[in-house]
Amino acid sequence: MRIAWPETGAGLFIVAFGILSAFGAASIPTSSWAVVGPSLFPWAVTGLLVICGVLLTIQGLRGGWTGEEEQEPLQKGQLFWVGGGLIANLILIDDAGFIIASTVMFAMVARGFGSRNWPRDLGVGFAIALISYVGFDRLLGYKIGSGLIEALI
Repeated sequence: MRIAWPETGAGLFIVAFGILSAFGAASIPTSSWAVVGPSLFPWAVTGLLVICGVLLTIQGLRGGWTGEEEQEPLQKGQLFWVGGGLIANLILIDDAGFIIASTVMFAMVARGFGSRNWPRDLGVGFAIALISYVGFDRLLGYKIGSGLIEALI
């Protein structure tokens, strides 16, 4: 069995990046009174980086991925939909608000990845945007933009 160097190298890089991020997470000041402090998520991300890097390194040492299918080349139309979704978000977010802008962006990016079901994509995008807005605005108190729908909430 041959070592798959791209996967092994990527895994080792991710492990090193995880270790580097541990130094950043360790430098975040904590308070003794908080149950969940500001360093919880950096430590969680650090741990997941190291775990993923170790698993990828093991996979590379075992010969890499097996059963990979030949991928289709990227089509220009796909890039148009994904880039257009990001641009639409930038254009819409000030006037229409976070929820509408994110819903449109989600549907356009989904189209770029091959989805043809606009109603479903708009519904899923709306649900994710609404949950994100409520989570940031109401639970965390962080204003991420207000618009047409946000004014109704």
